[in-house]
Amino acid sequence: MSNDLKDLRAALEHQMALFGDLVVVPAGPDLLPSTTAAPSEPSQLATQESSQVVPQESSQESEHALEPDAIPISEPISEPAENETAQDHIVPITSEAPRMSSSTEDTIYGHIESLIPEDSPLRRLDTLDDVRTWVSATELIELDRTRINPVFGVGNPNADLLVIGEAPGADEDQKGEPFVGRAGQLLTKILEAIGFERSEVYIANILKSRPPDNRKPKPDEVRAHIPILHKQIALIQPKLILCVGRTSGTSLLGIDSSLKDMRGTFHDYHGIPVLVTYHPAALLRNPNWKRPTWEDVQLLRERYDELTA
Repeated sequence: MSNDLKDLRAALEHQMALFGDLVVVPAGPDLLPSTTAAPSEPSQLATQESSQVVPQESSQESEHALEPDAIPISEPISEPAENETAQDHIVPITSEAPRMSSSTEDTIYGHIESLIPEDSPLRRLDTLDDVRTWVSATELIELDRTRINPVFGVGNPNADLLVIGEAPGADEDQKGEPFVGRAGQLLTKILEAIGFERSEVYIANILKSRPPDNRKPKPDEVRAHIPILHKQIALIQPKLILCVGRTSGTSLLGIDSSLKDMRGTFHDYHGIPVLVTYHPAALLRNPNWKRPTWEDVQLLRERYDELTA
């Protein structure tokens, strides 16, 4: 075996250790491609991250040593925003992307902040800590009264990559931090496999309070909480957004589309490229979806490198 092939095999074995069979193995004399095909797009996917130990019928996940089959997949369809279609937000993937200038960034993030209602106190807050304090003390929806802790977000406040999930689960509600269960551990491995430490990125959810029984967010709950996310985006100023799960993608983009249709292409969110892929909880239940997820996050890394070069 040539030295080049030995080096390639060593690199792939390192990635496999992090990300399992998400790694796509190239063809070669000693490196045969996998022939495992991903299943067709499911009608419903799990999106919330909870690490509570539950029976197999439950939609919650556990951070204990459960088998993937112990985590069923369940994600209802979110309501679309008025006058929004998927085509309004989709832009084709290109091999090159220009770096944003300072004036362009001001326009992009200023516009996103303008989506916050004019009478909202969020308009007057200048830091993430200020927003976190306000969220902790404010009841916008019924869930804000029943939660144990708000799950605001965690990570680098100046991150170039923002990861967005749907809503907190039981463990997130207990700890006040997103993605702390098995799905969160897998998300960390996914990020590591494409060269990101968890501390480098910022992770947040559409909702900051846990829905009971891990049900999907209601449209009025999304409308009440999404201005908080708008403020987070305006303050963090990410260059790229990754939405994990269908509900996260449809809620942020304001479209009614299947995950299958949203995957594999970048969507334009007021000037920020957005990629939508499977939620890590779905991968725990359906390992065959790891391969398309791996393809998605490779695209994400490529675009990230273009934007930050």
